[in-house]
Amino acid sequence: MSRVALLETTMDECFERVRERLKGLTDDEFFWEPIPGCWTIYEDSPGHWNYHYAIPDPDPAPVTSIGWQIVHLATCKVMYHEWAYGPARLTFPELITPHTAASAIDDLEKGHKLLRDELARLTDSQMDEPRKTNWGELWPAWRVFWSMADHDAFHGGVIGYLRDMYHWSHA
Repeated sequence: MSRVALLETTMDECFERVRERLKGLTDDEFFWEPIPGCWTIYEDSPGHWNYHYAIPDPDPAPVTSIGWQIVHLATCKVMYHEWAYGPARLTFPELITPHTAASAIDDLEKGHKLLRDELARLTDSQMDEPRKTNWGELWPAWRVFWSMADHDAFHGGVIGYLRDMYHWSHA
């Protein structure tokens, strides 16, 4: 199996698990806060939505809402694509934060498609070519895709756990 095919399979399987965990997601679940003051999606001015974020990551990491997890996944996909394969100009504050379950899932799908389409155009010989990150490092191309698959696996697990908590706390 080629490296491209291996990464395609890995990305597809990780993202399919995320998709499964999001089936039937409601706006109530999207905004549900498992603890008061957790990181979430919020309206910071009339008609403008944002989500909590900090660089560097706080230690310990904050508890997050399901909506935060989805928006984080979606925006990271867009940013990884922007800097590794796009014009490398976009910044996180310029991104429009979705504020419904449906719009966040749509953004997530679009971000994944950007990366997946890019990967499909590559050959194995291009997998070691350097690619930019939005924080200034150069990575081999394979690492961009591997990181996004790993990111989906991690945050998809968190989404599944939070949805279970929502279900059992509202049963």
